Amino acid sequence: MTKPVAETKRARGAITTPPLSPSVRRHLGKSLRSHFADSLTEPVGERLETLIDRLDTPQDHTTHP
Repeated sequence: MTKPVAETKRARGAITTPPLSPSVRRHLGKSLRSHFADSLTEPVGERLETLIDRLDTPQDHTTHP
C-alpha cells in the first residue's frame, strides 16, 4: 500500500512542490488503470516467464565464489 503524501520523506535539497489534489490523483489513477488494463490479460513473453521462473527457484549460494 502506498503512503499518503504527507508521510513520505523528502530528499535533502529536493524542491518541494505542492501535492496533487485528490481529484487529480483519482483522474490519474483511472487513466493509468484503463491504459494498462489490457496488459493484464496479455500473455507473458518467454523471456519474462524464464526470469520469473528463476525468481521462484531457490538458489544454492554455497556454489558461488
